Amino acid sequence: MARKQRRVPKDKATGLPKKYLSGAKNRAAKAREIKRTADAYKRGEFIDIKAVSKARTKQDGTKKKATKRRNKRNTQKKG
Repeated sequence: MARKQRRVPKDKATGLPKKYLSGAKNRAAKAREIKRTADAYKRGEFIDIKAVSKARTKQDGTKKKATKRRNKRNTQKKG
């Protein structure tokens, strides 16, 4: 007998799992993008993965940490 899977909490407005929309700047836009991609996949249409990835990272609400410049003295031109 197969084990029962736990039900995940869903977002009331969109019906998507809350985890999918957590951390988004615009939850509705992210939900629309996820649903549009899912429908295209089900219909067997081409999905531009690069564009989907770009759209989802753009929605990311976390601040990116600036990278540190290492070996600063080595980056300057000698002479």
